[in-house]
Amino acid sequence: PLGPGDVAILNDPFAGGTHLPDVTVVAPAFLPGGRRPFAYVANRAHHADIGGMAPGSMPLATEIFQEGFRLPPVRLIARGRPQPDVLALFLANTRVREEREGDLMAQWAALRVGAERLRALLMRTGGVDRLARQMAALQAYSAALMRASLARIPRGVYRARDLLDDDGLGTERIPIAVAITIGRGEASIDFSGSAPQTRGPVNANFAVTRSAVLYVFTALAPEPIPPNEGLAWPLRILAPEGSVVHARFPAAVAGGNVETSQRIVDVLLRALAHALPARIPAASAGTMNNLALGGTFGGRSFAYYETVAGGAGAGPGGAGLSAVHTHMTNTMNTPVEVLEAYYPLRVRRQAVRRGSGGRGRHRGGDGIVRELEFLVPTEVTLLAERRRIPPYGLAGGEAGAPGRDLLIRTRLRRSFTSSSVTRLRRLTTVSTRRLVCSSSEAMMRARRPSRSWMVFSARLRMACSNFRASLRRSVTASRRVREISDCASRRMRPTKRSPSACMRFTDARTSFREIRDVRAVASAIALILLRKRGWDEHVLVLRSALICQ
Repeated sequence: PLGPGDVAILNDPFAGGTHLPDVTVVAPAFLPGGRRPFAYVANRAHHADIGGMAPGSMPLATEIFQEGFRLPPVRLIARGRPQPDVLALFLANTRVREEREGDLMAQWAALRVGAERLRALLMRTGGVDRLARQMAALQAYSAALMRASLARIPRGVYRARDLLDDDGLGTERIPIAVAITIGRGEASIDFSGSAPQTRGPVNANFAVTRSAVLYVFTALAPEPIPPNEGLAWPLRILAPEGSVVHARFPAAVAGGNVETSQRIVDVLLRALAHALPARIPAASAGTMNNLALGGTFGGRSFAYYETVAGGAGAGPGGAGLSAVHTHMTNTMNTPVEVLEAYYPLRVRRQAVRRGSGGRGRHRGGDGIVRELEFLVPTEVTLLAERRRIPPYGLAGGEAGAPGRDLLIRTRLRRSFTSSSVTRLRRLTTVSTRRLVCSSSEAMMRARRPSRSWMVFSARLRMACSNFRASLRRSVTASRRVREISDCASRRMRPTKRSPSACMRFTDARTSFREIRDVRAVASAIALILLRKRGWDEHVLVLRSALICQ
C-alpha cells in the first residue's frame, strides 16, 4: 500500500493505462497524523517519447513490447524522495531523458498541489465522512442527469458500421460495428460484429472504448453533467474481448487511443443519427493526424510529437468549424517560433485549405495545410486515418475528401498509408495537407543541405558547446540577454559598417543566473552568428522573438 509521501507510476495499457506514452501518477492524500488515506489524487500526461522502436513511441509495431517502455504500477516516490533505481530505469529507456525527468517532476508537483487543495476542501466541508457523502451524492446526481438525457432519446435499437482504413501492416477496411439499445432511462451499447484485434497498432483497450462511449452520451446531454463514475451507471457496454475495441495482451495499442477512439465516436454518432436526426452532426475529422519524429542534432537526441487538426462536421443548425480538433482530441498546436527554435525543422506553411469541406445544405469545416521541412536526417512516424475511407455525410450531404500523405524526393513521389514510418536521410520537406473531416494530403520534397546551412549548423554546435562550458565555469555575460531578444524582435539586419547592439558585448555585466533557459541563449548566440554574416532573415532557422522571455 502507498503511504504518506509515496507516488505510484504506471503506463501499462493492460493495467489501467491507455497507450504507453500516457504516463499516470497516483498518490494518497492523508490528513495530518492520519494513518489511512482519505482520498487519492492522480494525473496523466502524454510524454513525447517513451522509448520503443521509433521516436515518439508510436511505431508500426506488432506487439506492445515494441512500442516503448512498459511500466506496471510501481513506486516512483517513497516518503517524499524519488526512488533512484526506478527513475534511472525509466530515463534510460527514453530518448530525451532531460525532458522526461522534467515532465515527471511536474506531474509529481501537480499531485502535491492536488492533495493540498483536497485537504483544504475537507476542512471547509466538515470532515471525511461528510466529504464522502457529498461525493456519493455527486455521483448519484450525474447518474440521474444521464438517465434523464437517455429518456429523451426514442426507444429502439439503432445500428451503424464504419471502417478504419488499415492497420499499417496489410489489414485493410477494419470494421467497427455497434448496436445501441435505448430503454427507459438506460442504454446498452454492443460492439459485437467489430473486427478481431489486428496485427498492427490500431487496437483499443476496453478503457479507451468505454471513454469514447461516455464522451458521446455526455455530449448529447442537454445540460452539463459532472464527470464522475455516476455517468456510467445507466450505460451497459459490451465489447468482445480480443476485438479491435477490446484488445488482449500483448496487442499493439499505440493507435487505439488516438485513432480507433475517433472511429468509435463516429460509429456511435452515426447510429444515434437514426434516433436524433435533428441533433447529430455529420462526421468530423475522425483522426488526430499523429506525427512523431526524432533524430540527432548537435550531438544530442531529440524527439517531437504533434497532432494536426481537421474540420468539424456540419450539423442541422449550420456549417462545421474549420481547422479544429474534435471529439477525442483537444491538443493545442505548438507556436511556430518555439518549434523552429527548439528543433531542426521549418514550418513552411500552416493554412486553412479552403473549399475542402464536404458540400451540402451546410458545408463541412475545412481542414489544414501543414508543410514541414526537416533540416537534419529524421525518422518520422505517421499515424493517421481517413485516407482511404472519407468521413461520412448525413441527410444527403457529401462526404469529406479523403487525405493523402506523400513523400517527394526530388522527382520521386511516394504515397503513404494511414500508418507508416520512414527515415528521411536527406534534408526533406514534409507538406501535410489536412483536408476537411480528417482529410490530409502530404508532400515531401528532398534536396541536399546547402553549404550555408552546414556552416551554420557547425557554428551553432560550437556556440552551444562553448556556452555550456562557460555556464559551468560561472563566467559572467557582458550584456543583458534581454537586449539580444529585443534586437531579434525588431528584426534588425546589421551590416559590417553599421553593427547593431546585438553584436556588441562590452556593456553592463550580467550574471548568467539571470538567463532563464540555456537553449534560448544558445538560440540567441546562433542568431548573432547569422547576423554577423549579414545573412538575409529568410535563411534563419531560429525565427524567434521568444529567444529570452
